[in-house]
Amino acid sequence: MDGLYIYHDFFLGLESVWDRLKNCGKPIYMYGGGNGGEKILRACNENGICISGIFASDDFSADKSFWGYKVKRLSEIESEAKDLVVVLAFGTDIPEVMERIDRIGKKHELFAPDVSVAGTERFEKKYFMENFRKAAEAYSLLSDSASREVFVDLTAYKITGRLEYLRKAFSTPDESERLLMLGENEIYCDLGAYNGDTVRQFAERTGGRYKKIYAVEPEKRNFQKCVKSCLGFENISFYNAAAWSADGEMLFEGGSGRQARLGSNGRKIPVRSLDSILGGEECTYIKYDVEGADIPSLDGSAFSISGYAPKICCAVYHRCYDYIKIPLHINRLRSGYKFYMRQYPYYPAWETNIFCISGK
Repeated sequence: MDGLYIYHDFFLGLESVWDRLKNCGKPIYMYGGGNGGEKILRACNENGICISGIFASDDFSADKSFWGYKVKRLSEIESEAKDLVVVLAFGTDIPEVMERIDRIGKKHELFAPDVSVAGTERFEKKYFMENFRKAAEAYSLLSDSASREVFVDLTAYKITGRLEYLRKAFSTPDESERLLMLGENEIYCDLGAYNGDTVRQFAERTGGRYKKIYAVEPEKRNFQKCVKSCLGFENISFYNAAAWSADGEMLFEGGSGRQARLGSNGRKIPVRSLDSILGGEECTYIKYDVEGADIPSLDGSAFSISGYAPKICCAVYHRCYDYIKIPLHINRLRSGYKFYMRQYPYYPAWETNIFCISGK
């Protein structure tokens, strides 16, 4: 018995975050609100978990309410209950905010449940264990010990909601430079170009020496920022569209942040497959960060991936099981890739990426 199966009993023995919250016997307070808070409150309601109150940072809490709760300061909460449990309900990669969360975690038992950025899914230990074979298959694709350690630590975090497991998985974004080894003849396709930040990073990493850039961004304001910030670049084409499996139109909901995505409401926008954009031409590197549309976008790149084996960086955190499903999906599109998984510092487990490098 090898591979991920050596961790089967370890995972089985971990207490799930929802079981711990249900059985902790302490008052539970949620830190933060917003979309993540709504998902956590729904999950708590479904699991029979009572939330005693909500608090926020001092500069956000004054005279605010959320879901009928008055938003308080932590000092107010601590005056009500000395022995309490904290549930983190927002995401951040700001070091000082992460340090504040760590300080709270030293004083109180703290959890950060893994709920999907896109959709309403949440990570469930029972479902994971029932589908362990698929997880083991994805694990077997990983090409280095660092990736396999990330997978195990990330899974332990997802089951328990405990940040100490997540912190063990952290590495720096500089890792991507070493893995991708970008050269002077790259043809870069940025799917989910946002405001142009990743386009600019690519140009910096290649010293401005590349063949071509394709920047694809659906949200109008972000697209305008992307064009404005990258207009001085040579050989770049901009597409105000969402990456998808085929060309057409779909509804787009939300604003310009993480909650903006293809959905069942909103306004109609163009959607494009990367294969259609490229028209059979070569690409050497594709980045996917498309807010939950990753698998349809990969399908829309099937010809390019199978034909040219480009380097790939794909976000695997928008849905709770993406870190399992997406590597398996890419491997079905083209076998022979080397897979590397990295988790950049972020609470909760956002900024998990899979890097795929052709083994040819």
